[in-house]
Amino acid sequence: MNLSSRLKSTAERVSAAKEATEKRGETFYQGPSGIHLASHPPFERWGDWMELDSKAWPTKKERRYALIPTTCFNCESACGLLAYVDKETNQVAKFEGNPEHPGSRGKNCAKGPATINQITDPDRILFPLKRAAGRGENKWEKISWDTALDEIAAKLRSSITAGRKDKIVCHIGRPGEDGFTERVLASWGVDGHNSHTNVCSSAGRAGWHYWTGMDRPSADFANAKVIFLVSAHLETGHYFNPHAQRITQARERGAKLIVLDTRLSNTATHADYWLSPYPGSEAAIHLAIANYLIQNGLFDREFVRKWWNWQEWLASERPDLPQDFESFISLLKETYAPYTFEYAASESRIDENVLIEVAEIVASAGAKFASHIWRSAAAGNLGGWQISRTLLLINALLGAIASEGGTYPNAWNKYVPKPIYTPPHPDVWNELSWPSDYPLSMNEMSFLLPHLVGQDRGTMDVYFTRVYNPVWTNPDGMAWIDMLLDESKVGCYVALTPTWNETSYFADYVLPMGHSSERHDLASYEQYDGQWVAFRQSVLRTYANSQRAEVRDSRETNPGEVWEENEFWIELSWRIDPDGSLGIRQYHESKKNPNTKLTVEEYYEYIFENSVPGLPDRAKKEGTTPLGYMQSHGAFEITTKVGQIFAELVPDKELIETSVSQLGRVYTTAAKPLSTNIVPTGDPDPDPEGKRPVGIVVDGEIRRGFPTPSGKLEFYSKTLAEWGWRDQAIPNYIKSHIHPESLEENQMVLISTFRLPVQIHTRSANSKWLDEIAHTNPVWINPIDAKRLSIKETDLVRVNSEIGYFVAKVWITQGIRPGVVACSHHMGRWKFSDANKSLTMRRVELNSDGPKRNLIPKSPPQPYTSSDPDTSRFWWNDVGVHQNLIFPVHPDPISGMHCWHQAVSVERAQLGDEFGEVHVDLDKSKAVFERWLRMAKTAYEVSPDGTRRPRWLMRPLKPTKRASQLQPTDSPR
Repeated sequence: MNLSSRLKSTAERVSAAKEATEKRGETFYQGPSGIHLASHPPFERWGDWMELDSKAWPTKKERRYALIPTTCFNCESACGLLAYVDKETNQVAKFEGNPEHPGSRGKNCAKGPATINQITDPDRILFPLKRAAGRGENKWEKISWDTALDEIAAKLRSSITAGRKDKIVCHIGRPGEDGFTERVLASWGVDGHNSHTNVCSSAGRAGWHYWTGMDRPSADFANAKVIFLVSAHLETGHYFNPHAQRITQARERGAKLIVLDTRLSNTATHADYWLSPYPGSEAAIHLAIANYLIQNGLFDREFVRKWWNWQEWLASERPDLPQDFESFISLLKETYAPYTFEYAASESRIDENVLIEVAEIVASAGAKFASHIWRSAAAGNLGGWQISRTLLLINALLGAIASEGGTYPNAWNKYVPKPIYTPPHPDVWNELSWPSDYPLSMNEMSFLLPHLVGQDRGTMDVYFTRVYNPVWTNPDGMAWIDMLLDESKVGCYVALTPTWNETSYFADYVLPMGHSSERHDLASYEQYDGQWVAFRQSVLRTYANSQRAEVRDSRETNPGEVWEENEFWIELSWRIDPDGSLGIRQYHESKKNPNTKLTVEEYYEYIFENSVPGLPDRAKKEGTTPLGYMQSHGAFEITTKVGQIFAELVPDKELIETSVSQLGRVYTTAAKPLSTNIVPTGDPDPDPEGKRPVGIVVDGEIRRGFPTPSGKLEFYSKTLAEWGWRDQAIPNYIKSHIHPESLEENQMVLISTFRLPVQIHTRSANSKWLDEIAHTNPVWINPIDAKRLSIKETDLVRVNSEIGYFVAKVWITQGIRPGVVACSHHMGRWKFSDANKSLTMRRVELNSDGPKRNLIPKSPPQPYTSSDPDTSRFWWNDVGVHQNLIFPVHPDPISGMHCWHQAVSVERAQLGDEFGEVHVDLDKSKAVFERWLRMAKTAYEVSPDGTRRPRWLMRPLKPTKRASQLQPTDSPR
C-alpha cells in the first residue's frame, strides 16, 4: 500500500471510529496524538470512569475511578500518567498514559505503569529517621519532622551566619523539575547546587554548547528524511518514549535510520544501517562524512556563509589570506582533507564502502537530517565532547539546524515558566563543585568530591542527596564511602529518599520523600518542534480537595509521614530564618497572605496565571482557572511550531542606543523582554559599555542569532582557543583513552554506559514488575574472545580494571564486537541487613584491609511475607554485580565528563571467587585520579581575564562577577 492510500485508509478508519463512538453516546477522543486513542477514557468522563474488575471475573463487578493526571518520574522523559483513584478505597489502583500530554501522547514504556509498585512498596521509608549509632552501622531511630527540621536548620543557620556558605551542598540526581531546588539554594545565598551531570551527559552537552550556546539536541524526528543516532535511542536514549514514537513515525514515511552503537541494541536491530565502531572512533566517522560533504560541495553554502562564525576562524588561523568566504572554503577543504573514508575505516574498523554508502545517504537528507547523541559514546571517551561536536558539524553543513526534519537546540523547544520569586545569584563560589582545575567543565565536578576533599581542598558542614545515590551511581564508590564515614569531612549528611539505597546507609538523617504521584513539580522537555509544560501533582491530595476535603499538606494524603520536597524546602527555609533577618524567608512567603508560608497551590497558581502563554485563555474557555486546568489535564501545549528563532528579525523596540562590533554583534541598552522561552542558555558578556547582546548583522539585517559570543554558530570556539585549548577550537578527533594505541596486549574495552529499557538507573530495586523482566547484568563477550580466553557460557569471570576487579557471569553473543565487552549499569544493588527486604538487593559485608576495600556477598534476596502477596512469590536471586565500584575517576580535562569506558582484562574466575564480589584498592584509585588531574589546565594557568571560567558558559546558580574572580591565594596546585 502506498503512502497516500495508507493515509486515506487511516482517515477513513478515524472517521468511522468517530461515528461509532458518537452513536454509543460517547465522546470521540482524538487527543494530541492526532489519531483515535480508543483505549483511553474520554476526558469528559475522567471524573467518573467505570471499568470491570478483572480479578472478579467471571462476575461482572464494576469499579469506579477518578482519573487524576500526573507526570512519570522514572526517567527524564516526564511522560504523562493518569492515576486511577478507586472511589471505594480512595487509593491509586493503577497508572496508565495521559492522552492530553503532547510529548508522550498517551503512551508509556514499562516504567510508567510500574509507578504503582513504587508507591505500594512494602519496604519504602515512611517516617523520618536519625542514626542511632556510628555512621554506616545501619541503626536508626524514628524522629518527628519537627525534630529533623529544627536540628538540620540549626546546622544550616550556623554555617550561613558564620560565613561558611561554601560548605553547604545539595547533590541532585534526577531533578524532575525546572529549577525549584536551585532557587531554594539561591535564597540561602549558597553556591551549593551539585548534580549528576558529569557522570551522565556533560560531554554531549559541551559539544552542543560550544556550537550553539545551548546544551543539547532536540531533533524533529517525525519530519526527518535521515535519522542519525549515536545511541540506543529507541529504547533507552534521552526522552526515548516520545522520541521513539516520532522516529517510528518517520520510518513509516520512508526515513532512513542510521545507528552508531558498538553494542547490538534493540535500537540497532531497527536500523537500516547499524555501524558497530571501535569505541571512541565515532568522531572520525563523523569527520569523514563531513569531509565528503565539503570536498564534493554537498553542503548548504548560503547557510554556512550566513550563520557560521567563519570570519573569526579565518582571521585567527590564516590572517595572511584574503578574509573572504572563498578563502574560508579553501581552508576548510584543506583542514578536513585528512579525514578520508580510509582513515575513518582504519580507526573505526568498519568497512570503507559501508561508510561511503552512509555518507551518500546523509548527503541526500539536506536540511531534513535529524541527529542525536547524549550519553553513549560522548560519555564513554576522553574527548567525547568532540564526538558530539563533530556530529553537529554535519547538521551545520547541511543547514539542518532548527529546520523542519532537522535538529533544534533544546532551549527553543523547551519552556521554563518564570516562578513567583527569583532570588539573586550567590556571592560565593564553591570550589569543591567547580574546582579551578576544570574551568571549562560543563557541569559540577561532582564525581571528584571524595578526591577533592581528600586533598584537603574543603569540607562540608551539611550535605544533602536528592534522588541520588552516589555510592552506587558514581565511579569509585568506595572512595565515597570513606568520605561519608569521616565526620570531619562531612559534618552532617541528609538523605532525601523514598527508599533505601547504598548511600543512605551512611546518612545522619534519612527523610522520606514522595514518588511521582505524591509531589508537585513542573516539567518541560525538548521532544519535537513545539513547547509544552506538564504538571506533576500529588494525586490523592488533588483528589481529596476535589471531594471538598481541604488538604494543605501532602503528608495528610501520603502514606506514613512521607512529604513532598517543595513543602519540605519551604518549611526548612523558614526554620533557618524564622524572623526573616537573614533575608531568606522572604522568598518563601505568601504574596496573598504576607508573613505566612508560601503554599504549593499558590506557587503553581502564580506560574500558571502569569508565566505560561495561552494557558489563562484556554482555562477561561473551559470555565476553570489555570491551576484547575493543569490539575485536570496535566499538561498544556504552548506552541506546535517554533521554527528558526535565530533567523528572526530583532524588533525596533529592542534596538535602543545600539552598538555593533567589528564582526557584526549588536548590543543594546533596551531591557530584555519577557521571553516566551526563558530556558537558561549561554549568556554572552555585555560590551565594554554594559550593553547586552541582542542580535547579529546578517546581510545588512539584525537577526536574533545564537546565544554565543559571536552570535553565530561557532565552528571556531574563541573560548577554547583563549582558555588553553587552541588545538581543539574547531570540530576535531581526539583519540580516546581506550584507543588501541593506549591498551596493553591483554586488555579489552569495557562499555558500561548502557542500561536495559525497563530499568531506572538506581531506582529499579523497588519496582517488582521491572525487576522480574530484567534483574541481572552479565558481561557481554564475543564468541571469538570467549574462545581465546577459554570462557564458557556457564563460567564466572573476573573483570580487572586499574584499581580492582569484580566477579560476574557472562553472556557470549555476536551482539558485541571482538575486543570489546559490555555490562549494563542498572544492577548489582546491595544492602547491609535483611531488615531491608528489597527484591533486587543482595546482603553484603563491607570490609577493609589498609587501602583495600572488599564487598563480599552474603546472601541473595529471599521471598518474604509482607502486605504485598507478590513478595512471597518472587523466584529470582541473580541481582547482578556493582561494576562501577572498580572504575577509577576519569575526568575529561575540557568538558569535565567522567569518561566511563574502561581498559580491562577479562579472565576466568579463580578458585574461591564468588559471583557479585568486588575488590578495590584506594591507593591505586588515588593514583589514577592524580594522573588524570595532570591532564587538566587550571584557570590559574589559562584564564585570559582573571575569571574562574568563561562567564558566558552555562552554569546553574551562576555566582556574581565578584565571586567569579580568581583569588591567587586559593590556587590548589
